[in-house]
Amino acid sequence: MHAQEIDTPPHHHPAPGRPQTAPRDVTMWGRTAPGPTAAGLIAAGRTEPGPTEPGNGLATAAMVLGLCGLLASVVLLGGPLAVIGLILGIAALMTARRTGAGRGRAIAAVTMSALAIVVSGLAAVLLAWYANHTQECYQPDSLSQYTRCVRQQLDGD
Repeated sequence: MHAQEIDTPPHHHPAPGRPQTAPRDVTMWGRTAPGPTAAGLIAAGRTEPGPTEPGNGLATAAMVLGLCGLLASVVLLGGPLAVIGLILGIAALMTARRTGAGRGRAIAAVTMSALAIVVSGLAAVLLAWYANHTQECYQPDSLSQYTRCVRQQLDGD
């Protein structure tokens, strides 16, 4: 993979501080495909390939928070993360409606965040139920005594 020389028109100047480089061939699964042509990049006013469509950073941030909230919801840390993810996801949906970018990520973020809030709520209810039913066992002398006490409380003996 060697850089190729690019014949640039006299009116084209690379961005200050950025060397003009040729696109590189892409190798994937043992096959090599040529990169974008130099003429196509120059016509687009660029010297290197890159994304051309604007992104929606809010949607990405909301999706990351929704996923983290979903993964952490069983330890009750996911609830606050999911609430922030839900707020950012709704804001990202409004941005996507205006710009058209990131709609799928925003929908995924809202869905994951809402699910994480539900799972966090269920985990909190389960933890409260468990604590209520085993409160007599909180001062054991050993782990085996605690385990025995919890089994007795939960079995109803």
